[in-house]
Order: sequence, then C-alpha cells, then structure tokens
Amino acid sequence: MNHLQQGFLLTRHSRDNRDHTEIILWLSTPTGPAKLVIDKQQPVFFVLQSQQANIEQVLSPHLNNYQYKALGLKSFSQQAMAALYFDSMHAFYNARELLQAAHITVLESDLRLQERFLMERFIYAGVEFVGTPRPRAGHTEYTQVQVRPCDYLPDLMVLSLDIECSMKGELYSIGLYGGKSGTKNGGKNESGSKENNDGENTNLYQQVLMIGEPQPGPEWISWIADEKALLQALEHVFNQLDPDIIIGWNVVNFDFRLLIQRAELHGFKLKLGRGGSFAHWRDSRRDTNQGFVGLPGRVVVDGIDALKTATYSFPSFSLENIAQTLLGRGKKTDDVNHRLDEIMADFAHNKPKLAAYNLEDCVLVWDIFKQTKVLDFLLFRSQLTGLEIDRSGGSVAAFTNLYLPRLHRAGYVAPNLPTDGGLASPGGYVMNSRPGLYNHVLVLDYKSLYPSIIRTFKIDPMGLIEGLQHPEQAIPGFKGAQFSREQHFLPKIITELWAQRDQAKAHNDKPRSQAIKILMNSFYGVLGSGGCRFYDTRLASSITLRGHEIMQQTAKWVEEQGYQVIYGDTDSTFVLLNSDCSNEEAEDIGQTLATQINQRWQQKLTNEFDLECFLEMEFETHFNRFLMPTIRGSEVGSKKRYAGLIKTDTDEKLIFKGLETVRTDWTELSKEFQTELYQCVFDGRDPSEYVRRIVNETKSGQRDHQLVYRKRLRRTLSHYVKNVPPHVRAARLADEHNKKNNRPLQYQHKGSISYVITVHGPEPIAYQQNPLDYDHYIEKQLLPVADGILPFIGMTFEQLVDQQMGLF
Repeated sequence: MNHLQQGFLLTRHSRDNRDHTEIILWLSTPTGPAKLVIDKQQPVFFVLQSQQANIEQVLSPHLNNYQYKALGLKSFSQQAMAALYFDSMHAFYNARELLQAAHITVLESDLRLQERFLMERFIYAGVEFVGTPRPRAGHTEYTQVQVRPCDYLPDLMVLSLDIECSMKGELYSIGLYGGKSGTKNGGKNESGSKENNDGENTNLYQQVLMIGEPQPGPEWISWIADEKALLQALEHVFNQLDPDIIIGWNVVNFDFRLLIQRAELHGFKLKLGRGGSFAHWRDSRRDTNQGFVGLPGRVVVDGIDALKTATYSFPSFSLENIAQTLLGRGKKTDDVNHRLDEIMADFAHNKPKLAAYNLEDCVLVWDIFKQTKVLDFLLFRSQLTGLEIDRSGGSVAAFTNLYLPRLHRAGYVAPNLPTDGGLASPGGYVMNSRPGLYNHVLVLDYKSLYPSIIRTFKIDPMGLIEGLQHPEQAIPGFKGAQFSREQHFLPKIITELWAQRDQAKAHNDKPRSQAIKILMNSFYGVLGSGGCRFYDTRLASSITLRGHEIMQQTAKWVEEQGYQVIYGDTDSTFVLLNSDCSNEEAEDIGQTLATQINQRWQQKLTNEFDLECFLEMEFETHFNRFLMPTIRGSEVGSKKRYAGLIKTDTDEKLIFKGLETVRTDWTELSKEFQTELYQCVFDGRDPSEYVRRIVNETKSGQRDHQLVYRKRLRRTLSHYVKNVPPHVRAARLADEHNKKNNRPLQYQHKGSISYVITVHGPEPIAYQQNPLDYDHYIEKQLLPVADGILPFIGMTFEQLVDQQMGLF
C-alpha cells in the first residue's frame, strides 16, 4: 500500500528510455535507500510567439514529436512567449540545435530536465513522496511517483577512502574508515563513536585492503591476492556498507580517477553505485586534469573543494598542512616530503606499516570533516538552494533555483546569458586613506551591506523590468535603473534568509549560519556576472554605487560629530578618536555613533524615498594602536592594508589586513619579523636591537628553516613562456630532477611548489644544491616589512642595519 514517505536527495539525473524521458532520483530515507523513477516528463524551452511560422518551417522537415503551446508568459522585453514541449531529450536537443542555427531566439534551453522538475516544485533537498514500491537488492524502487518538498534531514553513512599506489599508478592498498554522520542527531554518531585517551576514534568501521600474502598484523587489514581482486573487494565493501557519502582528499581527481582507470586495464567497470550501477568518469571541459565521478545513489565529496566552498583559506590545502593546522597532528610518516619513496619501500618490506599510514590518512580526513562540520554545511546548503551536495561553487545555479520558479509564476521567462559576456560593474567603495600611526581608532561596520541595500532599495531583476515600465512610481537606482516598489522577489528572499540566519546564530548553528551568509553575499556577485542569465549592469551598479553613496554620507555624518575618518572600505568606516580614552569610553563612543547613523538613515530614507530602512551599522572594533601604511615607495596611503592592536583587560591581539603576515607567498621569516616588530612599535618599545638581531641571525644561517617560499602554479607549467617567475623556474627544475630519478612529474599541471632563493637563483626545496642568498631575503623579506612601519617612528631600516652589508 502506498504511504507518504520522506527522504533526502543524494543524486539526480535524467535519460531517454525508449520513446520517453525518465528522471532518476536517489534518496536517503529512514527505511534505507530509495530510487524514484519519474517518467514521461517533457523537456521544454521557450520561444517568441511571433516566430511560430519560422519555427515550424525549421523543425517540420526533421521533427514531428513536439508540441507548440502559446503561454501567458512574456520575455523581459515584453514579447509574448510560447513553449515547445518534447517527448524525449534527444528531440529537445535536436530542436534546440536546429533553431539556434537558424538564429531563432530560444530561452531557458540550458536547464536540465531533472533540475527544472525539482526547482519548479520548490524541491531543494528534502523530498516527500508516494509511489508504487518494488523491493530491489539493497534498495526500494518507486514508480508512479508524486513528490513535494519537505525539511527531512538524514543521518548518512559516510565512508572516508584513500588509496596507496606506486609512482606508475599500480595499486597497493585501499583504506576505508567511517560510520554515521551524526548530522540528524546533533553531531553524535549513532554508532556511539567517541575518542579514546589517545585521541583516536573508536566504534567506527575501519579496514585496509592490502595486496600481499597474509602476515601478522592488525585484524583490520584484509590481505588480497592481486590488483583485480583488490578492486573487486572494494566493490564488495561498498555493497555491504552501502555508504551514502564517500569523502577523501583529492578523492575525485586522484583516487577515483585511478580506481576507474585500473579497473579498465583489467577489462571491467567498477560497480560502486547503488543498484549495481557502474562508476563513471567525465572529464572537465575547462581543465583536462580535472573531472567528475558519478556513482548513482552515492555522493563523492572532496575535502579540498568542500573547505574552499565553505570559504576556508589556508596557505596550503595539502592534507598534511590542514591536519596539522586543524587537528595538531599529521601523516604517519617519518618524511612527508619523500613519502612516495617510503610508501614503495614499505609495500616491499613492511606492509603493516603502510596499512597504518593508509588508514591514518582516512582518519585524518574524517576528523577534519568532523572538526569543521563541513558536511553539515554542504547538507544545509542543499536544503537552502537545491545544489548537489558535492557541487563546488554554484552561486549562479543556487540563485537560478531560488529565483526562476517565482519568476515564472509572475508571468516572465528568464533571458539568456549576455552575448558579450557582460560589462564590468563598479566595485566596492574604497576611500583614499590617511596614512599614519594612530592611537584609538574605531571601526564601524554595516551588517551585510549589499544584502541590506538589495532589501532596502528593492533591487531585483524582475523589479527592474517592472520599474522601467512604470518609472513614476519606482525607486531610482543607478545607470538609469528604476525598481518597482511592489513587484520583486529578491528582497523577500533575503528577508527570509536573514531571519533564518538570526535563528541559526541564536542556536549556535555555525554550519547553517555560514551557508546562509555565503548565499546572501553571493547575490551581488551573481547579478554582476556575465555567467548569470539575470545579469544587468544596472542591477550590480545600483548595489555598489549605492554603497559608495552610503559610505560617503556616513563619513560626513561622523565628521560632523568632530571625529576624523581616516579610511573606508566597502562596508567599514575607520574613525580616529581625538583624545586618549579607555576601552569603555571608546566603546560608548562607537555605540553612540552607530546608533546616531542608523537613526539618520531611517529618517533620510523615509523622507527622500518613502522606504523602510534595513541598513544597520554596528560598532565592531576599538584599536588601541593602529597603522595605516603608505604605498611602498610613496607617501600616498595604501588601500586594503592595515594593522592594529586590540587590548582588553585580560588579553591583546594583533590584527593584520593585506600585509605580509597574512600573505601566503611570503616566508615564515617575514611573518614572524612583522608580528614581532609591529608588537614592539605598538607597545612603544625601541625596535633597534630586535631588527639588528634578526638581520644577523638571517646572515649567519640561524633562520634558514624560515626562508622557504611556497607558491601555487595557477597554470600548466608549459604555459609560462614570456614571464617566468621564480616559483615556475623552481618547479621546472624540480621536474627535471624527478625525470632523471624516474619519479612522477609533479608540477606540469598546476599544484604548489616549495622553493628557496640561492646564490644561483630559485631552487626547489627537495633538490636544493646551492647556498642561500641571504642578501635577497634581507632586501626582499625584511626591508619591505620594516619600511612599512619604522618611518612613522622616525627610523629607517637602512639606519638600523650595518651599512657594510652592501644592500643599499
């Protein structure tokens, strides 16, 4: 008997099945995996009614299995629209190609069938459904399905996977570790997972499939005869454990790519999806070294992409660096820089040690996901936007999912992407700074300024079209924009998201709060992106230029109160207090200024625009000491670069913005030097002795361990032709050595390189042969840092350092 059930969407795809379409939705449900089969959904795109005769002339010689239907919808240019419905996706794509070749306007033809099906029903992640069930091996299949949205959140089975192999890609072992995600019940594993006194997780599944003859070792090692048997054993584990999510580090473009390749070498396809389906690989159109893995019914989440999507930032996204940074521990190896040699040696002579190393990589990834709650973030993002769990980026798709169904119900069809890629819109406001070393600077910050502007001034794609139709009643924007006071969606979407975020913050739900924040802040970028169908330079400009106006007006109001504004940046205003004061007095001034400015905006917007004000300024920070530096080699104040010292009764904290300390391409020496030097100056101590000591220690080799540069190769190595920077020269040198030693070439296709500057130029740290060039480090790493602050206390680096060094 059919009854209402709930599930969480894992994967979705569509296909032609004989003479009709079929949408496949895989869900995680309380009773196990469910496969929903939804058939006979018609792909559709939109055309101008005025082109009906031309359309029939183009399509009739080739197609007859489509339906033309005039609709009560119109384009953004107010033209009447019709829909073309097709019985198959093959016919849909064929018709689209024919019409585009004939230069006939086709709208919304880029939406996939399954995406349109879900978004038009406002289904994002939770699905409530009824259907006719059929028991299958490991899951239940449902046909004659009806669906609607719900808020169901599952407790998923998560498996961390890592492989070890030779430099030629020959598999040695596969590590597996995992259990229930704990998402549904507040982060506690259903399996009772906890940490023992050694910091290790217990009561979770752990296994290493290892090629080799059985030998003494932990019971979690399973000995496998050969590589083909290893891959078949992996299939068996997937079938038995039935994971919903597979996590790992570079798990898509390394582990799964290699697993699929090795299976092909043995003449078979890996059955790693649900229902006995095959794993399939698709190369990226943009980057031949990137691709996508598909496992029907399962989701593969790469830890690097997941952390970047959640806006984490690290100097290096290597597993070793992230683990050391977040967990305080790293890989089980004596030499991280030469671990491939160690892996090959251990496979030959100490397989239990290699198994422990393999398993620990799985555990590190599991614990990083647990520490950051990044899987919770991805699940909540799916609930908010309809994006796939494993989707990286996707801000344009998220906006489309939220906006397009509402637009259709208001009688409009969305436009296509701009043919010229879109015009650049003005950036955020940045005022000219007043350089100096100051006492007592306040930072006043607008809370979510751009979403607040959208909400207050009713900035919206459809609102722009409606406002231009009735400008006498509209809200003026910039570059000729007019926005309807009543006909819009985006302000309401932001209002709802804002309330959800306040609720998430009240419950200390950081993953949900972060997901909402990223989504709200993405709206401006989406509207200003030529990659979005709703792009219009009047939309983005009406946000940023209104921001300029708000920041300039704010500075005027602050200075009317007798204070000096020394800098402003996008949504922050830096206010210099004119006298010495305590933290309490400074905070009172900051709170008073914020309250006054909020009141002024409420009054101004009511009087001038008859609008409710959602702008909200907050007092954010009191810097006891603050440095606004100059541009190097100039007396002009810099932008987006400053440092400050915050003091409380119990603690003090140095803040750096845009300076060397927070730059990933500066050495550890420069970062330590800047931190200590600024602390010294902010404390009012004489820095002379410290500067001389660091220079002497650098020259004598005591700081060699801090002189390593690490920089990312953002292009394929061969693409650097005219300008060859030091890190590229070091990478080429490293791969020359790798080639001589019959090792894999590491740097041909992007990546990061660690190198030093020697007396003979840049050399990779792994193959350094010449002495370090200490004069380079003093001139390029210490001098710029020192000259950023010393002139403000009447000193220069040149004066403090021995003139005989030959630097000047």
